[in-house]
Amino acid sequence: MGLKALLSKSFAALVVWRMNRWKRDAVSVQFLVLQRLVKKARKTAFGIDHGFGHIHSYADFKNRVPLRDYEELRPYIDRVVDGEENVLWPAKPIYFAKTSGTTSGTKYIPITKESMPEHIKAARNALLCYIHETGKAEFVGGKMIFLQGSPILEKKKGIYVGRLSGIVAHHVPDYLQKNRMPSFQTNCIDDWEEKVEAIVTETLHEDMRLISGIPPWVQMYFDRLSARLGGRKIKDIFKNFSLLVYGGVNVKPYRARLEESIGKPVDMIEVYPASEGFIAFQDVQQSEGLLLLVNSGIFYEFIPTEEYFHANPSRLSLAEVELNKNYALILNTNAGLWGYSIGDTVKFVSKCPYRIVITGRIKHYISAFGEHVIAEEVEQALWSIARREGIKITEFTVAPQVNPPEGGLPYHEWFIEFVQVPEDLVDFAAKVDLELQKKNTYYLDLIEGKVLRPLLIRSLAPQTFIHYMRSQGKLGGQNKVPHLSNDRKIVEELVVYSS
Repeated sequence: MGLKALLSKSFAALVVWRMNRWKRDAVSVQFLVLQRLVKKARKTAFGIDHGFGHIHSYADFKNRVPLRDYEELRPYIDRVVDGEENVLWPAKPIYFAKTSGTTSGTKYIPITKESMPEHIKAARNALLCYIHETGKAEFVGGKMIFLQGSPILEKKKGIYVGRLSGIVAHHVPDYLQKNRMPSFQTNCIDDWEEKVEAIVTETLHEDMRLISGIPPWVQMYFDRLSARLGGRKIKDIFKNFSLLVYGGVNVKPYRARLEESIGKPVDMIEVYPASEGFIAFQDVQQSEGLLLLVNSGIFYEFIPTEEYFHANPSRLSLAEVELNKNYALILNTNAGLWGYSIGDTVKFVSKCPYRIVITGRIKHYISAFGEHVIAEEVEQALWSIARREGIKITEFTVAPQVNPPEGGLPYHEWFIEFVQVPEDLVDFAAKVDLELQKKNTYYLDLIEGKVLRPLLIRSLAPQTFIHYMRSQGKLGGQNKVPHLSNDRKIVEELVVYSS
């Protein structure tokens, strides 16, 4: 074992010891974070407008700070983007993370000198927790690849702007720089397919040990590697590859194909970074869920999803959450986001410590008939049957068919790109439908009540989703295919590319 691996084990033990201190007292730590955030922002424009000087409790905070999404917070954000200081947080941000919104167009999420280190620390600690738990540190002595956006940044009113992954690339610690791939020049390639080919060329003969990215784009990298070398498995290309770090989507629908491409089991670490803050990561291999980072400059609030669109929904602190209940996630951050709805839904699978699983997006659901089917239910139904039947899936999305052109009852239409189409697609669809009925009683009632007919699966041609995402300018990087829509906008464009 190399010196770097030995040192990482000692450092990991220290970091885990420090984390255990706040894990045991998470609720108290969260209220302390809130106090610090409010005190720090008291003299900002937002703090003055919302009476931060009069906030002495969480109840006070809820009374003075309303819930907002990006569009509702935009009047303040626009002032920051225009160069005004002390608006949402003292001074100016050091970056804007640029993201795409469905209703707001391009969104500019502030990153401050206080919030940026938390992104780096969380990513580092995810790896250190793994090292401490498993004792496996050899990967730190080899090459690591992070499939990410371009590190090229532009300036807006003197503030650097770019994708979060590109911004983070500028803050990789010195001790990892020699191990990190791809090269800066390759990382700057804007076209994703050209970039992946360049990454393949650069990494083909390297000692890759850790690979990180969003699962479908990691799969694309694996496919290109394998194609370049006549169909060889990843384990035969990278003899010491042992760790996959992923985030952005549920890995379960992609896992079987990833494992087939790799050719051997490898450990995986799930992370939950967002432009708004690094929220959670998988701190242990053997327990479900991601550790909520309660001591990282973010005060979390939770809204029961069934109340999210109410005029006055319940706003809960960490002290009030229940296990196995879906919540919309609300952030208050040291980047100046207040009562901010990030759009994700989570549920707690543990309260000692507080661990969550990501269940979907608050606006990604199907409820054309009141069934309110969510991403977690769809993904689990598909994954469980596909795994049992030995079926591998590249990508999928689901939409309601309210007015079937063939007549008859409406249904949920599933658009799936299979690695190999099941021999009996109708039987496969029936099994998935029964599994979804078990997970959503409203859906079951609609099927039994003859309001809906069982789901229908449409098999798509290979590369359909890649062609579609390319057409949307969202191929690669941090972009993801929505697995659920309550309308047919996506699927109507998608089918154009299935030929």
